[in-house]
Amino acid sequence: MSWISRFTGRTEDAPEIEELDPALKQALSEFKASVHAWSDAEMGRTRTVRATVVRRTWRLVAGWSLAAMLLAGTASGGIYEYHQRQLQAQAAAIREAEHQRQLAAQKALEDAQQEEDMLASVDTDVSRETPSAMDPLVQLSEDDSGTQ
Repeated sequence: MSWISRFTGRTEDAPEIEELDPALKQALSEFKASVHAWSDAEMGRTRTVRATVVRRTWRLVAGWSLAAMLLAGTASGGIYEYHQRQLQAQAAAIREAEHQRQLAAQKALEDAQQEEDMLASVDTDVSRETPSAMDPLVQLSEDDSGTQ
């Protein structure tokens, strides 16, 4: 006979329960009564219904996807802006270098022109037809040539 069938209270098991010690029999009957009392109390108790939370996984996934897209868009926008500023800075540096080269070429041209003008003035000052000591004779010869 099984242990469970001893404590179920069936009448066919009554002879075996009768053979048990009276103290154990009393303890088992009190335990059985307390279990039945607890069970009746639980069945009679008012229960509160918990609200079940139904989570829609597609909403959660969509929310996280949107957040990831916004984060990626923000980061890529910042990187794009940084890259554009670098390109603008490089273009400005190239324009400035070209401007400096043009200024240097123009200055070199002006210096060459000034040097050419200075050499031409020196050349005209130095290259006279007659020395300055002979000026009175040159003037006489010019006067004579005009009267003939």
